[in-house]
Amino acid sequence: MHVDVKNSLSKSLFWDVNFEEIDSQIHSLFITERVLTRGTLDDFRAVKNYYGIEKLKSIIVEIKNLDERTLSFCSAYFSIPKTKFRCYNFKQSNQTHWNY
Repeated sequence: MHVDVKNSLSKSLFWDVNFEEIDSQIHSLFITERVLTRGTLDDFRAVKNYYGIEKLKSIIVEIKNLDERTLSFCSAYFSIPKTKFRCYNFKQSNQTHWNY
């Protein structure tokens, strides 16, 4: 029996959605993005253990919005060049006029 990842995650990560309606398989990208951008180390470990390294790698490269620190962490941790991440390529194609 495989324990659902939702049972291991901080409920506060999903303050804006109905937590009970989140499906761990269907919403894997959403869950992973929340954990990477707002979660704790324990949340990260839970996601990594639940999805496995290879599935997690395939999920994180598809995330559209990651801050620079999280992108750098994921790139180094999973040994994936930044240019392979959707968020990196999306950011490069949508540069802002005013970069403060």
